[in-house]
Amino acid sequence: MFSRKISIAPMLDWTDRHERYFLRLISQHCVLFTEMITTGALLHGPRQKLIEFDQAEHPIVAQLGGSDAKELAECSKILEQAGYDEVNLNLGCPSDRVQSGRFGACLMADASLVAQSIKAMCQSVNIPVSAKTRIGIDNADSYEYFRDFVRVLADSGVNVFYIHARKAWLQGLSPKQNREIPPLHYDYVYRIKEEFPHLNISLNGGVKSLQQADAHLRQVDGVMIGRAAYENPYLLAPIDQKIYASSCPLKTRKQILNEYLPYIEKQLSQGVKLTAMSRHLLGLFHGLPGARGWRQHISENAHKAGMGVELIWKAAERVDEAD
Repeated sequence: MFSRKISIAPMLDWTDRHERYFLRLISQHCVLFTEMITTGALLHGPRQKLIEFDQAEHPIVAQLGGSDAKELAECSKILEQAGYDEVNLNLGCPSDRVQSGRFGACLMADASLVAQSIKAMCQSVNIPVSAKTRIGIDNADSYEYFRDFVRVLADSGVNVFYIHARKAWLQGLSPKQNREIPPLHYDYVYRIKEEFPHLNISLNGGVKSLQQADAHLRQVDGVMIGRAAYENPYLLAPIDQKIYASSCPLKTRKQILNEYLPYIEKQLSQGVKLTAMSRHLLGLFHGLPGARGWRQHISENAHKAGMGVELIWKAAERVDEAD
């Protein structure tokens, strides 16, 4: 079993295997998520490409998108066999594309359908099954509505919830606006933990520092950090010491970079483009003198033919890190 005190949110087009390997070098304990994988893509698409990960990424959770109980159960089995530590059902994404496929936040309008899916998933695997959800949709945003939704899912077999403490507007707002405009209601998440103390509850939404995460951890079991971890990945560096009481020394940014370079070289030898990995490094020196030059040098040159790890180190020379 693994601790869910800190997890990194699944982010489409961002939390790919290269990003996850990089983040694991920063923290050995935070839980990593895949991007959302749809059941259709997993059953009929390039399966191996979708599910491959490095063993160093554990603990790692695979997130599924779908609403057909049979397909979700089958996909859960595939992910368990692939070695994932947990499978998660996406009930929070509000994008039009996701809604057209009948998965994501729109499923909050049909708790019984979700319960059937959750039950089928739980019965098909031995690893934990979890749900990532909003606190409501459109005008169905009362605490009572959310509480009843959680109860139905819990009765179907799931006991791990990652809760984005905003409701989602299914029409009229973009996914980006849905991450910013609906107000945060942390109190909903706190109350759920009070009413269902046996459930493992992680809070998501608006968490931008370890200080904020630590405050939430006094009320809930875990905290999920999203784009703040992508824009400034080094904010995760003290997690192991401060949250997980690790005795390992804190790494500097350049130490982390040095550990990532062999991975880059290996991937380059297998035909992966440098930009697939270098794009995840742009925020590493966030807030330091020279960070802009670091980002600029990589962004302007990484796509050029023949570029390798020497480009990364040359860019790093522009940064003044007091180490």
